[in-house]
Amino acid sequence: MFPNAGRLWRVHVLRITDLSDPRLGDYLNLTDVALRRVSEPAGGLYIAESSKVIARALAAGHVPRSALMLEQWLPDLEQLLEPFDIPVFVGAPDLLESLTGFSLHRGALASMHRPALPEVGELLRDARRVVVLEDIVDHTNVGAIFRSVAGLGADAVLVTPRCADPLYRRSVRVSMGTVLQVPWTRLPDWPLGADQLHAAGFHIAALALADTAVELDDFAAAAPERVALILGTEGDGLSPDALSAADTVVTIPMLHGVDSLNVGAASAVALYALRRR
Repeated sequence: MFPNAGRLWRVHVLRITDLSDPRLGDYLNLTDVALRRVSEPAGGLYIAESSKVIARALAAGHVPRSALMLEQWLPDLEQLLEPFDIPVFVGAPDLLESLTGFSLHRGALASMHRPALPEVGELLRDARRVVVLEDIVDHTNVGAIFRSVAGLGADAVLVTPRCADPLYRRSVRVSMGTVLQVPWTRLPDWPLGADQLHAAGFHIAALALADTAVELDDFAAAAPERVALILGTEGDGLSPDALSAADTVVTIPMLHGVDSLNVGAASAVALYALRRR
């Protein structure tokens, strides 16, 4: 319990004046992408940023290990965090910035335990539209695609072994927390995972530039009942193996000499066209 300005906080609030508490290690140097990509999955944690994202994580049943915030954000999060016996660290803006490596302009962070990922077959069982992310390395693009999936009604996302972590802080933030709502899992192998999609009755549509590609509008007009849309990495696009596994190569027709869209934007266009009415 922590008294402040005449009120009694119902969560376990700890005011920090230095960075010696080892429990603050979850928030150390969060701008170091290589460090976070390695340590977060291995440590079984991810970082939720902003009160909205933290609320979505808790609503999805994820369990926090601790929280870190500017004190003015306590009223917004106190009731949500009350059921959990965790430390809630508060501190001055400059101290928190020296810990995390960036300004907490969104006010709050929470270190969350990663939930166990479901089996691929479990996600495919009742799905009709799934998205496969092949080796997409930019966390911003991953987050944007998850937001498109949530907003435009695909059922699940499968990510290949070399794809960026959907629960990396930037991916979660850009997705507006929808990565915490959309069912997803990591394929254990690729392109062998394409065999599992075919076995489950999915028509694999590869979004790519190719002379033999079908325009998106034409494909969407007679889309199969079950479609797996494969999106490729920035720059090189889809691998030859992915294109070979595809039943149809689909392209978004472009104007004015522009050959393609950013993969995040392309995902929104394709999912809108393929939405189930």
